[in-house]
Amino acid sequence: MTTAMPLALGTGASSGIGEAAASRPRTEAGVDGRPRAIDRVVTSYKDAPTRTLAAGGVTFAYRELGPTTGVPVIFLTHLAATLDNWDPRVVDGIAAQHRVITFDNRGVGASTGSTPDTIRAMARDAIAFIRALGFAEVDLLGFSMGGMIAQVIAQDEPRLVRRMILAGTGPAGGAGSEPGAALSNLDLIRGLLTLQDPKQVLFFTGTPNGRRAGRQFLARLHERTEHRDKAISLRAYRAQRRAIHRWALERPADLSVIRRPVLVATGERDRMVPTKRSVDLARRLPDSELVIYPDAGHGGIFQFHEQFVATALAFLAR
Repeated sequence: MTTAMPLALGTGASSGIGEAAASRPRTEAGVDGRPRAIDRVVTSYKDAPTRTLAAGGVTFAYRELGPTTGVPVIFLTHLAATLDNWDPRVVDGIAAQHRVITFDNRGVGASTGSTPDTIRAMARDAIAFIRALGFAEVDLLGFSMGGMIAQVIAQDEPRLVRRMILAGTGPAGGAGSEPGAALSNLDLIRGLLTLQDPKQVLFFTGTPNGRRAGRQFLARLHERTEHRDKAISLRAYRAQRRAIHRWALERPADLSVIRRPVLVATGERDRMVPTKRSVDLARRLPDSELVIYPDAGHGGIFQFHEQFVATALAFLAR
């Protein structure tokens, strides 16, 4: 079996670790409007109930699983994604040892409001959501667009973030930072013409390994058969596209201000966010390590989910 190629980058010292907000039983509205207790431990993402929480004028839809204590891992998702687009093997793997919370961005899926068209506004929404949950410190796992959001959170609210995992993403600005916009449209059309999910060609390589991994990933996304999330609207998708385009045109940020440990992961043949952008991201972070998965594309962490989960758990435990 092929294995990942780890490359440690950066020599900055890790920041001190604070205490997470104390866990307490809560009762919140479910998607049906009825109150539900959320102190029951859920171990499988396909069984995690969808809950709602009001914050910053938005009612956020979210799911929670894993231990009910400890520093939570907040998942920040990719362009056009809803709650049902997270690979359950990744979610369940992290939740085996950590409290995991996924949520729909404003205006996406079952979350209310109008979708922002800047990454910074999405970061503000995420911060409001995290604060409303009562957490003073969290770990972040951001994939693709979610990795962009995570970078802004870490810059604007450094005390809120303990550790970050950034997958399939890159820094703001710079040449080649936004090929995914054109690719996403082309591959959406290609997917319709070939009767296959666009994620097969957007996230995975065209090699036998990549095609097989894509089929397996797409099958896992449908393991949840009840109470699935709403699909993203075309209006929300366009707003997210504009946000990513603006991110690409921004002046490169000073990432040396992010003093938290960061794990950067990518596939060696990422077409959405070119691999070189992830390499650049890792080099510019003071305390980072980089993992590149061979014969993998944008969805490298899903293709190599077993290796990724093991690496992520080791990173979070340090």
